[in-house]
Amino acid sequence: MRALERYRLRLRRKRFLWRAFRRRRDLSTVADRTATLAPDAILLFATLRNERVRLPYFLQYYRRLGVSHFLFVDNGSTDGSGDYLSRQDDVSVWRTEASYRKSRFGQDWLTWLLRNHANGRWALTVDLDEFFVYPFCDTRPLRALTDWMDGLGLRAFPAMVLDMYPRGRIDAHPYREGQDPFEILQWFDSGNYVISQNPTYGNLWIQGGPRARCMFADTPAEAPSLNKVPLVKWRRDYAYVNSTHMLLPRSLNQLYDRDGGEMASGCLLHAKFLSVLGEKVTEELDRRQHFAEGREYQRYARALNDDHDLWCRWSEKYVNWRQLEILGLMSKGCWA
Repeated sequence: MRALERYRLRLRRKRFLWRAFRRRRDLSTVADRTATLAPDAILLFATLRNERVRLPYFLQYYRRLGVSHFLFVDNGSTDGSGDYLSRQDDVSVWRTEASYRKSRFGQDWLTWLLRNHANGRWALTVDLDEFFVYPFCDTRPLRALTDWMDGLGLRAFPAMVLDMYPRGRIDAHPYREGQDPFEILQWFDSGNYVISQNPTYGNLWIQGGPRARCMFADTPAEAPSLNKVPLVKWRRDYAYVNSTHMLLPRSLNQLYDRDGGEMASGCLLHAKFLSVLGEKVTEELDRRQHFAEGREYQRYARALNDDHDLWCRWSEKYVNWRQLEILGLMSKGCWA
């Protein structure tokens, strides 16, 4: 990369950090339990709005993996999400009524919290409908993964978003609070993915799956990106660029072997296509706070209004992480 481009990326990173510093004023503390965090605590960061029905299983899932503490930004929930979270002993909550869109879709708020609480710690940044799956996750806690990465001097761990869906109409399978969403969302696309490289940030760019196949079939280039870097050994001068799709400094995105060897990676099982999606789509189309004026939610609304079924004869039924490795969607690399 040329010196001028490196200089521009450094300026961009400083601008993101400055934005986060300014946006700190948006946040008011609801419950801050971070004072007693251990130096090696594994932290989870997320922004949410009206996700009360999802929260019990989300917390259960990540507690079982080994997350030490959760740090949430509640963006104006009206369904009791903030009250529920504030009663959890391993959760800290900040609330804001400010614009999600003007905060880089919540990233400015999370950058501020990451800067203040995650420095020198492993940080997992996910959405409320994303469930992290990594090699040996059924037998080894998250601490085993981070210890292995520390031993190799690795700073970040990539994961591909894997859209999970039911067979039949989305609204035909009611989701109840506390339920494992993958009792309903049992299917995924095992192929149908396009991979390229982002020349500016050096990360892989992945598109495809049921959203590209069904909701963006006419404009596949506009389909959501599926590449993310959710797990990072954080430092104060790091910043996410666009959601968790890529980071600065640029070196954090180069998570593949130029010589052709396999490097470890995981998946984020995406539990968006539950029956609660219809209510969320209506709310977000009214708020108009999401990327590209809510273009993705407009496609969701169109699909929900049709006789939709994301399942097709090439759909694969989910079994476990080993299945995903066999299919080439994740890898254990040299972790044995």
